[in-house]
Amino acid sequence: MSTMDPQPVGPVSGTEVPRYTGEATFARLPRLADVPDAGAVIWGVPFDSGVSYRPGARFGPSHIRQSSRLLRPYNPALDVEPFGRQQVADAGDTGVNPFDIAEAIGTIESAARELSGTGRRLVTIGGDHTIALPLLRVARERHGPVAVLHFDAHLDTWDTYFGAPYTHGTPFRRASEEGLIDFDHSMHVGIRGPLYARLDLDESERLGFAAINCRDFARKTLDELINRMRDRLGDRPVYVSVDIDVLDPGFAPGTGTPEAGGMSSRELLEVLRGLEGLNVAGADIVEVAPAYDHAEITGIAAAHVAYDLLSVLPVGTA
Repeated sequence: MSTMDPQPVGPVSGTEVPRYTGEATFARLPRLADVPDAGAVIWGVPFDSGVSYRPGARFGPSHIRQSSRLLRPYNPALDVEPFGRQQVADAGDTGVNPFDIAEAIGTIESAARELSGTGRRLVTIGGDHTIALPLLRVARERHGPVAVLHFDAHLDTWDTYFGAPYTHGTPFRRASEEGLIDFDHSMHVGIRGPLYARLDLDESERLGFAAINCRDFARKTLDELINRMRDRLGDRPVYVSVDIDVLDPGFAPGTGTPEAGGMSSRELLEVLRGLEGLNVAGADIVEVAPAYDHAEITGIAAAHVAYDLLSVLPVGTA
């Protein structure tokens, strides 16, 4: 940002207005309509018609916003003010058809294309993981095939559920088939739990994904794993997709398909901070289902994930 640029409008100060009052935008940031433009945008997609087990992630965007009220302007872990180096704004939610998945995917894709039209980088809060597919379609239009960094307990590379090709368990197979991902630079992180067969792992690798599974976090240092991640991503534009169930249920009970033995909040945030300096083109945080949350544990974790993702976003147009 040059000295001639207007200074970004930051969050409402917690020393001036109590944090439990006022408009519930993410981190109490200004709305997109209230600023001239923004380099980075938070927006919500309250859609969960693609889930295979517990519903409720349609309420995730509002829950994450509510849980973000305690976020402050300075991130000491990265020595950066994410809301001070570029304008960040909340674009609200995009309403989509809850009864027609194909139509919903089209609506999300159109909205993401419009919101990112000036080169804004999008951080999307969901919603279930079905929404990653239309978001990756738009990222592909702007950057070519992107290096997908996928944090999840599950591979999400299954072919169909009950014959349905578009669900929260299939977005990365469809993305691979559509040529949206960079086959040589994409990666799953945090994979764990029972699978249908060994073939699931083989298929995921065939579709372009290397993997760091959760057992690695018990045996290797975080620095080793971050270096492995960065080596895989290389210098490609990176799209980060975070399913909150990558966290152990002790750190994120409010989700639809929990699996024991997951990452801690601290581990996840440290790995995300390891993206500093890379070309992070966009991101999503999905599968927060507040009906199963307790004391905002999951919502707070998701809000901090979004905050650290905003902190590693490059400044300027994507």
